[in-house]
Amino acid sequence: MTELDASQFRSLITSIYPELTASVFRLAAKGWDSLAVDVDDTLIFKFPRHPSAERALVKEAALLDVVRPSLSMAVPDMRIHDGPPIFSSHAKLDGEHLIAEDYDALGEGDRQRLAEDLARFYAELHVLDADSIRSAGAGAIQPWQSPETVRTKALPLLPPDIRSFAQAIISDFEALPPDPYGNIYGFFDGHGWNMAFDHAQRRLNGIYDFADSGFGPLHQEFIYSNFISPDLTARIISAYEMLTGRRLDRRRVAILTGFHRLSELAELADDPANVEQMIRSVATWAAAARVG
Repeated sequence: MTELDASQFRSLITSIYPELTASVFRLAAKGWDSLAVDVDDTLIFKFPRHPSAERALVKEAALLDVVRPSLSMAVPDMRIHDGPPIFSSHAKLDGEHLIAEDYDALGEGDRQRLAEDLARFYAELHVLDADSIRSAGAGAIQPWQSPETVRTKALPLLPPDIRSFAQAIISDFEALPPDPYGNIYGFFDGHGWNMAFDHAQRRLNGIYDFADSGFGPLHQEFIYSNFISPDLTARIISAYEMLTGRRLDRRRVAILTGFHRLSELAELADDPANVEQMIRSVATWAAAARVG
């Protein structure tokens, strides 16, 4: 598929929404699967970059139709335009990404409110009817790289001072028994780049990008907030336990976090555009885990 240029985005959008002819268009994000176009800071249009991304976008819209009514958290209300090319539109969730530096600047009360909001979001997702979710297109989440692949591809790229630490995590991951709560439908992408955080009000307005949601081990749901802060993850887990009565294994979450970083590094080991970022991600995790 040939990627569109800015004028083609504008033409496609205004052919359906002629009232937007005089609007301001800007490229909001260039993700792995889609390009996002922001119009007047109020609408988001997503254009898939390849055929599998088209299928994922259609599935995401169907899933959101099922999950949205059951969630306290705001999520996109997506409409699919059949094209060609296929693209989606939804009202923009007001807010910006939440990264580690942003979280570090929050006060105690704001951190706790954020954790409780995210815990409620996960608790509400995890009790949705599995058959309804499957009927909307949800399947198993994307598998990680195997431990052997991680050893072969990721370990040689790491500095010696964290290589032995990484080796231990791989062994710990291999020794994990099945998740005691089995598989649930979850978001499995709860890092700050999928959050609409209002920095002025210091609160989370919404969550987006359900393309990676699906059925997977419950404990894995809680690893992605570690990209923001281990403190946030600890707070989310405690709040989730209070809401659900489930007791989570924090050591399991820590092992899964480490192996996930290593798996991403192994997956992108031969990608010069991204491998350095993945090495930094592993190093950040190792530093935080040692302090913890």
